[in-house]
Amino acid sequence: MAKLLCPEWLGHSGFRGKSMNRFQARGLRAVLIVGVCATLGACATVTRGTSQAWSVETQPGGAAVKTSTGLTCEQTPCTFRMKRKQNFTVTITKAGFKNWQGNVTHQTSGGGVATTVAGNAVLGGLIGVGVDAASGATQDLKPNPLKVTLEPEAPPAPPPVTNGG
Repeated sequence: MAKLLCPEWLGHSGFRGKSMNRFQARGLRAVLIVGVCATLGACATVTRGTSQAWSVETQPGGAAVKTSTGLTCEQTPCTFRMKRKQNFTVTITKAGFKNWQGNVTHQTSGGGVATTVAGNAVLGGLIGVGVDAASGATQDLKPNPLKVTLEPEAPPAPPPVTNGG
């Protein structure tokens, strides 16, 4: 049976230049595999990121946008950088039009799941899947873009008609 030598680059004084038994070699191999998987895991987090561009478009344009996260835009169209796993409320205002309020949520993206499963099956294992799920990298904001048609405010009521009497 061939003896395995501890590589010099490990620099562990207890093994340097000495032969390792089968259990020591398996342990070293396991540590190296776990280390590689930990650094290469979370493929969707690496390829898609934890935030995304989120856009608002209105008809007519030029409306002000405010999110419950504190982000604002003075005139649409607007694009914000938002966390993929965020839920928030959007308020859109424009003089002469009714205010609009709605919610933006997130849902699992087909591309995010495909990237997570494929990449982590090859490189990252369950740790990578967990990191991707926790970071929100598998999510997409919905709706994106947010498209809103603003309704004109009701015109003022005409003055009452009076009879000359």
